[in-house]
Amino acid sequence: MKILYYDCFAGISGDMNLGAMIDLGVDPEFLRNELRKLEIGSYEIRVKRDQRRGIFGTKVNVILPSGEDAPAAHGHGHRSLKDIAGLIEKSSFSDGVKNTSLRIFMKIAAAEAKIHGHSIDEVHFHEVGAIDSIVDVVGAAICFEHLNVEKVLSSPVQVGGGFVKCAHGMLPVPAPATAEILTGIPIRSGVVPFETTTPTGAAILAATARRFTEHVNFTPLKIGYGVGQRDTDIPNVLRVFLGEMDDEKHDQDVEVKEACLMECNIDDMNPELYEGIVERLFEIGALDVYLTPIVMKKSRPAVKISILCDADRRKGIEEVLWLHTSTFGLRVNKIEKLTLRRELSTVKTKYGILSVKNAYLRGERIKWKLEYEDAKRLAKEKGVSIKAIYDSLLSEDV
Repeated sequence: MKILYYDCFAGISGDMNLGAMIDLGVDPEFLRNELRKLEIGSYEIRVKRDQRRGIFGTKVNVILPSGEDAPAAHGHGHRSLKDIAGLIEKSSFSDGVKNTSLRIFMKIAAAEAKIHGHSIDEVHFHEVGAIDSIVDVVGAAICFEHLNVEKVLSSPVQVGGGFVKCAHGMLPVPAPATAEILTGIPIRSGVVPFETTTPTGAAILAATARRFTEHVNFTPLKIGYGVGQRDTDIPNVLRVFLGEMDDEKHDQDVEVKEACLMECNIDDMNPELYEGIVERLFEIGALDVYLTPIVMKKSRPAVKISILCDADRRKGIEEVLWLHTSTFGLRVNKIEKLTLRRELSTVKTKYGILSVKNAYLRGERIKWKLEYEDAKRLAKEKGVSIKAIYDSLLSEDV
């Protein structure tokens, strides 16, 4: 399987992405010819070799007829989502390029609509309505198809710090649109005191990347560097790997997410307290909580509390452990959590209708499980044991 892996240690912008794609082997003339299918007015795509802190790569600038770099001319090309979608739909691009382009623009439109309190149809793009940003978005879709990429993966995204000047004035970094687009995506901040990830760059990743992680196994075939506008204390480049990954046929049915495993050892707490602590941990979003008997120093019997949670629940979990247990310290490990695709179905038995959870691999159901709370409720209603409910399921076509 051919993949792209984005290493966003210095963030990502639309022009940095195009630079990295060209550095990976996309012919600039091919890209220019493809983009001529869009009727968006006059512009020039200028491509050159450049370097940041000794790392050489490709720098892309979109030049408007005035001779200014398009980034300086933002705000002169306001367009609505409907306008942009119309331009893309009436072009002669492949369906793949059209769909990818529209997904990226939809990410930006949804963010703008939420921030400004409008419907998506009412959103008028400012920066992203400018010619260079349309080139960046559609150019990205063209490059993905040209490189025959089957999957896009990314590292956590560096967003920078400080403030950024845009059409609405001075805004904190990440800008509101960027922050909204990156919701649910791991980010890092503060490597430099200015914006390193733009809304366009964020939307390209949000619309295309299947997973955001630093732990990925693949074989790099080629590495491309897209050079950013500034020369900073860190190399202001976007590094993108073109590589091969084992083709996991079950991938469509296995979701991979980053999670945290939090643990502490306790040898000096009243055991009656554990039940309330476990309940509280589940209430605030723990995915799993379990207790393990262990023996600590000086042969003291103890209990290890283990909690599996999503990264955004970590602070709340910490609070419960600090305030409701006797521990003075915690261990936190970042892990990957794999889950099978699940679907609920219902089965009619002689006691009533029961819910069954089904799990799938490679498109086939490989296991099923009765929902315990459903069985417990029905057993109480019918005055039978939970075992009788389970047994009744065995005679049915589940």
